[in-house]
Amino acid sequence: MRIFTPFILLPALAGLVVVAFFDRRRGDGQLWRAVMIGLIGGLAAAVAYDVFRLPFVFAREWNIAAILPPMKLFKVFARFGAMILGQPIEQSNYSLAANVLGWGYHFSNGATFGVMYMAMIGDGARRHWAWAVLMALALELGMLLTPYPQVFGIPVTARFIAVTVAAHGIFGVALGQVVRSLSRVMRET
Repeated sequence: MRIFTPFILLPALAGLVVVAFFDRRRGDGQLWRAVMIGLIGGLAAAVAYDVFRLPFVFAREWNIAAILPPMKLFKVFARFGAMILGQPIEQSNYSLAANVLGWGYHFSNGATFGVMYMAMIGDGARRHWAWAVLMALALELGMLLTPYPQVFGIPVTARFIAVTVAAHGIFGVALGQVVRSLSRVMRET
């Protein structure tokens, strides 16, 4: 990720923004609207995803551990940041930079998943939001079948699968609903 982030992710994102901005200024604006709707929808979906997971992460602190199992669902974000910085994945304490970069990378994933969703469906106003749920669950299945859980020390238990599938379902619902609403509004403007 130390090479991928600065040399592939950031230039690709900048290139997409430049092309979309050019389409807004000189083209018909269709690409611009799709990219903006996807970015906003993906960010909103990532926030919904994390809000759903908050009670599991803070179950002990909020005294709800008898109702919901405490789970370290946010632990990978600092590890993402450490990888971007070229640091070891496992550390006793992660720097502020590793945390900020990791969370930023997490939200950039949500935003880019939103853009990918728009690229797949075309007009968000004409597609049912359930397609976003299907995409989110496919992404989750893909993650579970890769070395990702082992690399980050995530025990793949039935409880973990249930919570993460539910979280990705919520990501999909939020993405689909936001994209559909924004597509209708931005079509009229």
